[in-house]
Amino acid sequence: MKLGFFVTNQYLPGESMPRKIAESVEQVQAAREAGFDLICTGQHYLAAPYQMSTSLPLLARLAAEAGEMEVAATVILVPLHNPVEMAESVATMDAICNGRFILGIGLGYRDEEYAAFGIERSQRVPRTREALEIMKLLWTEDEVEYHGEYYQVPRSKIATRPVQKPHPPIWVAANHDRAIRRAARWGYPWLINPHATVSMVAEQLAGYRRALDRAGQPSPPAWPMMRELYLAQDRETAFLESQPYLEGKYAAYAAWGQDKAMPGNESFSVPYQDLAKDRFLLGSPDDVVKEINRYGEELGVNYMIFRMQWPGMDQKQALRQIEIMGRDVIPRVKNAG
Repeated sequence: MKLGFFVTNQYLPGESMPRKIAESVEQVQAAREAGFDLICTGQHYLAAPYQMSTSLPLLARLAAEAGEMEVAATVILVPLHNPVEMAESVATMDAICNGRFILGIGLGYRDEEYAAFGIERSQRVPRTREALEIMKLLWTEDEVEYHGEYYQVPRSKIATRPVQKPHPPIWVAANHDRAIRRAARWGYPWLINPHATVSMVAEQLAGYRRALDRAGQPSPPAWPMMRELYLAQDRETAFLESQPYLEGKYAAYAAWGQDKAMPGNESFSVPYQDLAKDRFLLGSPDDVVKEINRYGEELGVNYMIFRMQWPGMDQKQALRQIEIMGRDVIPRVKNAG
């Protein structure tokens, strides 16, 4: 089991972005010392009610502190980007990380982002498919020419390549069953989102595995899963201390329509006790170790990525969470493995 730390890049209005980025640098240093295997951060635009630093420049800065940890973008909204620019940015990130970069991709779900980039939301799947085709050609071929429905690449000699061969790992984030099956058909690991309950994840993983079999795709090497996590001396304290931050975060998700991107009648506009149940990892180190091991045994995941800070949580509280993980959780998980 590899354990990842998600670096929060959403800040409250009025907070100093230079200061928040400096705090992220300190968190990555602490995560490295604590024994985490990976750091990552995400991408959104027009992220009100929050301000948000852009993912790849931030990850490039944080990579300098990452040591031997992997560095992941979880996720890049591929349909909003030109694939040539994206391919060369990923190659650059892989060089900065000395071959330890992971590209997480997603379609996005917010109308504001598509409108701002001048992209029809209905085109997001075929745009993503074409973009991935072009990116992989640019990473692996000596000469590329591509004429698609959405993107054109004139005949060009290619010299800018990633360190990893044939290219960095690609993980696909997905919420809805249809999108999860698509990731399987395309042969990519499914990056399990932090929003679904564990019971829903178990059902969706079964569907993902069936779709892999039907498509003749091999089992991927990575089975990554993201979770919200807060540590305290007991579950009740963890619940009470995390509520002010996670409740606000998921209220923003509800306003963005994130829950509507999920199957069934999921709603994030529910009392915090109902929201947290079977969805968040809240408790003592013993509780958290038990749950991490359960996810590995029952779900088969081999990457667990934790969000441990949310907008409004101060630096001391975030660093304390990392310290507890390094002292009381990570050694026990690694030794159990």
